[in-house]
Amino acid sequence: MPGDSLTRLRIALTVFFALDGFIFAGWVVRIPAIKHQTGASASTLGLALLGVSAGAVVTMTLTGRLCRRYGNHQVTVICAVLLSLSVALPPLTHSALALGAVLLVFGSAYGGINVAFNSAAVDLVRTLRRPIMPSFHAAFSLGGMVGAGLGALVAGALSPTQHLLGLTAIGLLVTMLAGRTLLRIQPPPPPENAPQSTSAPRRLGPHTRALVITFGLIALCTAYGEGALADWSALHLEQDLDATPGAAAVGYSCFALAMTIGRLAGTRLLERLGQTRTLVVGGTTAAVGMLLAALTPFLWGALVGFVITGLGLANLFPVAVERAGTLAGPDGVAIASTLGYGGMLLGPPAIGFMADWFSLPVALTSVAVLAAVATVISLAVRPAPPAGQTPGPPA
Repeated sequence: MPGDSLTRLRIALTVFFALDGFIFAGWVVRIPAIKHQTGASASTLGLALLGVSAGAVVTMTLTGRLCRRYGNHQVTVICAVLLSLSVALPPLTHSALALGAVLLVFGSAYGGINVAFNSAAVDLVRTLRRPIMPSFHAAFSLGGMVGAGLGALVAGALSPTQHLLGLTAIGLLVTMLAGRTLLRIQPPPPPENAPQSTSAPRRLGPHTRALVITFGLIALCTAYGEGALADWSALHLEQDLDATPGAAAVGYSCFALAMTIGRLAGTRLLERLGQTRTLVVGGTTAAVGMLLAALTPFLWGALVGFVITGLGLANLFPVAVERAGTLAGPDGVAIASTLGYGGMLLGPPAIGFMADWFSLPVALTSVAVLAAVATVISLAVRPAPPAGQTPGPPA
């Protein structure tokens, strides 16, 4: 495949990753307004929000088959259209039940596009023989930051309906432009000298499935931390460290920004350290950072801890999903993504229960424990060598 086609493919996929983060963040910042509109209590809203998770998990398990049958690029574009259309549905509802129903549709599109474009990205990584997977996830993080920032700016000027309809228009326009490029480019073939393991089998053998699940567990440990910090970091700073609401909100921003920076540097890091060392260093760094953030009595120490945690977690999920996809194609991406998303679902309620039993700082140390577990798993299962290199001694 010509180099210019590979460049255009990389740009198109990057746009879809960014669009996914942009639309999802735009929806998230409107949850309080839609809660008020539907008259839902905190508990009924929580049940309605499970629609996103349920739709995503169910679709992720099916999308691998669709990608195999119809192609990663085609499924990416179709799911992007569905995601753009479905984000406008929540503000049209007036009950928690109706909200949960439309969120099933939104979650299905969200889960589907994540499997599809991650599978396409795995194909491109394999062809380029460069570890560029973190750059795609950095685009997702940047898109989310832009989407959240835009939502904050327009919250006072636009109703949720106007805002999310605007996201639909933007999403469809971007999909039309980037989708034309994506559909015109054939998926890159595996390189002639690719090792046999990169040719994904249609049916996973027990050994391959076990390896894929292992990398999925690394993704789960990482996403657990992301979900926990998204929901509990601000409360920890305000409740346990007496931070003002404004200062408390800075905590998650520090974490998210650090993850973005870490992912932007991910390709360079993987080329220098290799996959095993990147996973081990990342997991260890995240564990140390989270222990600091959870147990320090000082606000500045917690903020520094959030930054260290974000840098540590940044590349664990991209590497885990890329390895699963290399082993088993779209099915591998689907399995690892489903486990990872399960971790994101598990984190917030698990922290809540542990906070009731013990305390919130103690509960947050579970993020450090799972980061350490990811480190141990990474040492136990040696990934493939960095792209473009031949196998050598253990990293």
